[in-house]
Amino acid sequence: MVGIDVRGLSIGAGSPFVLISGPCVIEDEKSSFEIAASLAEICRRVGVPLIFKASYDKANRSSINSYRGVGIQAGKRLLERVAKELGIPVTTDVHTPQEIEKIAPVVDILQIPAFLCRQTDLIVAAAKTGKPVNVKKGQFLAPWDVRNIIDKCTSAGNRKVIITERGSTFGYNNLVVDFKSIPIIRSMGYPVCFDATHSVQLPGGAGTSSGGQREFVEPLIRAGIAVGIDALFIETHPDPDEALSDGPNMVPLAQLEGILSSAKALDEIAKKRIQQ
Repeated sequence: MVGIDVRGLSIGAGSPFVLISGPCVIEDEKSSFEIAASLAEICRRVGVPLIFKASYDKANRSSINSYRGVGIQAGKRLLERVAKELGIPVTTDVHTPQEIEKIAPVVDILQIPAFLCRQTDLIVAAAKTGKPVNVKKGQFLAPWDVRNIIDKCTSAGNRKVIITERGSTFGYNNLVVDFKSIPIIRSMGYPVCFDATHSVQLPGGAGTSSGGQREFVEPLIRAGIAVGIDALFIETHPDPDEALSDGPNMVPLAQLEGILSSAKALDEIAKKRIQQ
């Protein structure tokens, strides 16, 4: 398997899982930086490597009236501050090649949203930066079809590819996770991340916004860790019920340390078994 180095953190190739975490969207610089600082301290105590993630723009909100974010300039400022002052890698999602040109210099990983996972020009533009590219597998995509995404990245000379499983559409307003997809994708030789919080999302389930079932996040994390993952994606917020985006499926920040402690213990067992 390809191993990816992100500012000294190893993703894949049998390494312990890396956490990709942060609020769904940057609500303001102060609160987002405080979340990043809290995450850094939690991960230091637990011993889990951290990559901070937050979106400056949520371009796929359900309603025209939904909060989208602070914009790319304010987003760059927050991500640069987190990387510099806290010394942790950062990532965010991008929606156009033009955005990539602006944000790539300040992030360590470029993330492609699930709805855009087949956008060839976007994926190739991200890969051409030479940065690691984390592509979220679309809710509509079979795991074996991920090979086409990988080929688009490698066609640009970039093998630093991560694929994120985040559930598949199951009827209306519902997602399910087929955990067979994780070993199928890993067999292609690239790291797999499991997005436990978007996997419990109910897309459009609240009419003008998405619903979610955060009570199932922790059981799904245990399942994903047991199957064998290289990174774990968890969106978190101090008060998810008051969050401006994806609150119903985010994990309360106060619960994260316990979840990560259990996940780390399971990961150590799973990695030993997988390597046998």
